[in-house]
Amino acid sequence: MTRTVEHEHDHGRAPEHEYDVVVLGAGPVGENVVDRVRAAGLSAAIVESELIGGECSYWACMPSKALLRPVIARSDARKVAGLRESVYGPLDALEVFAHRDEVVGDWKDDGQVDWLDSIGVRVFRGHGRLLGPRRVEVAGPEGERHVLTARHAVAVCTGSRAVLPDLPGITGARPWTSREATSSDRVPGRLIVVGGGVVGVEMATAWHALGAKVTMLVRGERLLPRMEPFVGEHVAEALGARGADVLTGVSVSAVVRDGGTGPVTVVLEGGDHVEGDQVLFATGRAPRTEDIGLETVGLKPGSWLDVDDSLRVTGSDWLYAVGDVNHRALLTHQGKYQARIAGAAIAARAKDAGPLDDGSWGAHAATADHAAVPQVVFSDPEAAAVGLSLAEAERAGYRVRAVDLDMSGVAGAGLYAQGYRGHARMVVDLDREVVLGASFVGPGIGELVHSATVAVVGEVPISRLWHAVPSYPTLSEAWLRLLEAYRG
Repeated sequence: MTRTVEHEHDHGRAPEHEYDVVVLGAGPVGENVVDRVRAAGLSAAIVESELIGGECSYWACMPSKALLRPVIARSDARKVAGLRESVYGPLDALEVFAHRDEVVGDWKDDGQVDWLDSIGVRVFRGHGRLLGPRRVEVAGPEGERHVLTARHAVAVCTGSRAVLPDLPGITGARPWTSREATSSDRVPGRLIVVGGGVVGVEMATAWHALGAKVTMLVRGERLLPRMEPFVGEHVAEALGARGADVLTGVSVSAVVRDGGTGPVTVVLEGGDHVEGDQVLFATGRAPRTEDIGLETVGLKPGSWLDVDDSLRVTGSDWLYAVGDVNHRALLTHQGKYQARIAGAAIAARAKDAGPLDDGSWGAHAATADHAAVPQVVFSDPEAAAVGLSLAEAERAGYRVRAVDLDMSGVAGAGLYAQGYRGHARMVVDLDREVVLGASFVGPGIGELVHSATVAVVGEVPISRLWHAVPSYPTLSEAWLRLLEAYRG
């Protein structure tokens, strides 16, 4: 059993504290790292300059889904006979905002702090920077300083931040990023969304339903480009049918907002322009590593950190990078998965428990980062995927077959919504006859992706999946239809 040692040097020097593990960043990823190492009996400290709970809790996953839940519920209700006539009024935006604020705890983190205290983790408020191997300096909000030494590991869990493109006029235009888009308490009359990825699609969906006239400007040829092509096509078609404008193949060259107030004009390459009351840029993210002292350990400030499958930084025996900062899978649930793997690996190494179980799917290997990353996009219709798309599987050299299904042919779909429209695809490795990936788009399909994840992670043979009988009549019967199509 290790214990925390704290001592203060004389002559005005910063107090020094020693722990087994020091974690930079107290979002869900950092919280899971300290939870796992504490469960293993190691002492731990965590450093955070903002709210305990991180981006996901206050400015991303939770507030965005709180905004989207009434949007999707109303849309689903409008497809149900006997109910649709009751839900044709507008959403109560103020009530939606109030619920969003409740979900994020009114941007207060008292509960998260209490939980960390309950498991014996010391919280240091302030900006943390590496001072060299295993040493971290914390500059507190009142000017106080602390120096933390880690006996075994430092884990960088500082996440990522939204990136604004370098465009003329963008600073003075005061654009939204994902943070403003999820926390605003005012519905803009006209919202321009630049970007066709997950954030752009979800926020276009939410704010259009709340009353904004939405125009999406997408540089590529389709929405949600990391998913199967049919997914983005379904989502774009639905947005357009509800009155949003989705413009693909366009690039922004400048942003104009005179005096920082009033309408904003987004200028496109070629001279066309779009005018709105607010503009959201959802065009990418960068690691929050620019000022955490990476240069003191031979790494480049502001860089993504390369790691092995135990999440240890390449070339180091004490530094770990977990979550967004390693650029493996920028998703909260995947970062938390990595944190569980990293915590177990840190504990095993600290206790010198012998060779790590770091082979494929081992206890100390984040194999799912490569083979089975699940994601749900809370658009209307919903989109979900796990594992490899058809194109990714072919590029990886697999001999594959894609099996497609029109979801309207599933009995449960017609009961879920009149006029149900959706699509599913299963990608099968023909040599092993296992599922490499699955993609879905349609109302209510977000809950289908975990069964697909189990199939991919478990490498369950098609012959055995045939015996996994879906309940009738549910959307899950899509699995039976896919298997029937595969077997002919």
